[in-house]
Amino acid sequence: MNFSQITDDLFIGTTPSVKDYDQLRDQGVRLVINMRFTYGPRPDPHESPLLLLWLRTIDSPFFPIPIAKLILGAQAALDTINSGGKVYVHCAYGRHRGPAMGSSILIAQGHDPESAMKLIAERRSVADPYAFHIRPRIMKFAREWNGRK
Repeated sequence: MNFSQITDDLFIGTTPSVKDYDQLRDQGVRLVINMRFTYGPRPDPHESPLLLLWLRTIDSPFFPIPIAKLILGAQAALDTINSGGKVYVHCAYGRHRGPAMGSSILIAQGHDPESAMKLIAERRSVADPYAFHIRPRIMKFAREWNGRK
C-alpha cells in the first residue's frame, strides 16, 4: 500500500488490501473512501471494522466526477473527523480521483481550493489535482459546498 499523510486527519493513496486495514487502523483511520469504479472495498473482518464508503467514479474527462459524490464523501469525512477519527481516500494510484476527494475534504474543512490542491500536490508526489479534468471538478465542488452555507 502506497499512501501519503496530507494532514493529521487525511491520508491519500492506493487501494488497500484487507491486510492493510490493520495499518490504517493503527494510524487512527476509521473511514476509507474508495473512488474506484470497478474495484469495490473488501469487507473488513475486524471486530471493529473500518467504515467503507464506495463512491464509484471513473478517471476520465468524458465522465466527470459527480459533485454529489464529492459532497457525500466530504460530509462523511467531516463526520468521521469531528468524532475523532481519520480518513483514508484512495483510487487506483492516488493520482486524480483520490486527490479530488481529498481536496474536497480539505475545502469542507475550510481550506480554499488552491491551497487544498497545493497541499495535496506537495505531500503526495504522484497526485495531480491540477489535471485538466480534475481541477474543474474541485473548483465546482468548492462553489457548491460554500454555496450551501
